[in-house]
Amino acid sequence: MIQNMGEHIVVTGGAGYIGSHTVVELLNNNYQVSIIDNFNNSDRSVIDAIEKITGKRPSVFEFDVCNEASLQQFFQEHQDISAVIHFAAYKAVGESVAEPLKYYRNNINSLLNLAEQIDTNKPSNFKGIVFSSSCTVYGQPDVLPVTEATPMKKAESPYGFTKQVCEELLLNNTPNTNYSSIALRYFNPIGAHPSALIGELPNGVPNNLVPYITQTAIGKRECLQVFGNDYHTEDGSCIRDFIHVVDLAKAHVAAISRLLNEKTKHAFEVFNVGTGRGNSVLEVIASFEKVSEQKLNYKIVGRRSGDIEKIYADTSFANQELGWKAESSLDEAMLSAWRWEQHLQSR
Repeated sequence: MIQNMGEHIVVTGGAGYIGSHTVVELLNNNYQVSIIDNFNNSDRSVIDAIEKITGKRPSVFEFDVCNEASLQQFFQEHQDISAVIHFAAYKAVGESVAEPLKYYRNNINSLLNLAEQIDTNKPSNFKGIVFSSSCTVYGQPDVLPVTEATPMKKAESPYGFTKQVCEELLLNNTPNTNYSSIALRYFNPIGAHPSALIGELPNGVPNNLVPYITQTAIGKRECLQVFGNDYHTEDGSCIRDFIHVVDLAKAHVAAISRLLNEKTKHAFEVFNVGTGRGNSVLEVIASFEKVSEQKLNYKIVGRRSGDIEKIYADTSFANQELGWKAESSLDEAMLSAWRWEQHLQSR
């Protein structure tokens, strides 16, 4: 467990899927946590669940990070902030293709507002920003696995482009400040907390694979669509690096520790956060069927716009520099997701 002096960490979008799991890990490591969330894509019950898991209740501030006046007031009233983890963003690749302006406005403006308010209000003990980035910044890479030095290519979706722009914003702005920034390039987070009290909770029809699998298995959805079986992969379906969300949350704690202990080697740093393994969509389905003992109803359909063929991480740099490594298997992640779905059904 990382020892600290109870530094105040602000987590935007902290009631969301990855945010809530990260808040749990921060509280378990004795940080003081404030969540900023507008609950647009999350549920207020998550806060009670966080308290039940940790025995501690984070402070919650309900507003949109894109609202300049609210964010300004927050920073003026909280001068003890040590770091910010910025999750608050829209995140569905397919939706971003259909509604690009929605993604440009929200994802870029939220970070822009955040950086401006930090720079303007200058919290006295502020050490930095951890930014929720994505492997989509690489586009469809020519060589696998991708390292942090892999060149960015044209993004395959507006969502991926917003992550590229936000990284560029931090790269350009952070050297002009007295703090550092770390971008964690996530691969594909899946699973749920082992307590089954928090997990992925999509509004409406899920955009991500695993909640669609579990909702289909439990009867909420009639059939899972697998988008394409004609890719240049072993079984024809897309390949991704699927990481257990708790492992991902722990990477944020490691990044916060790096900032607070001033161990960053550059004003702006990036790390790949994945397992280093690629699994196909059909392999994920097979894993679920094995651990859940459920036969899944699915069908193959055409490719989906914005999807890349295959990507997985070289995580050696993050393993070495952050002292962090993904530990959970695909089967463990899928079983935790199924237990979470069963918990939702029972409540």
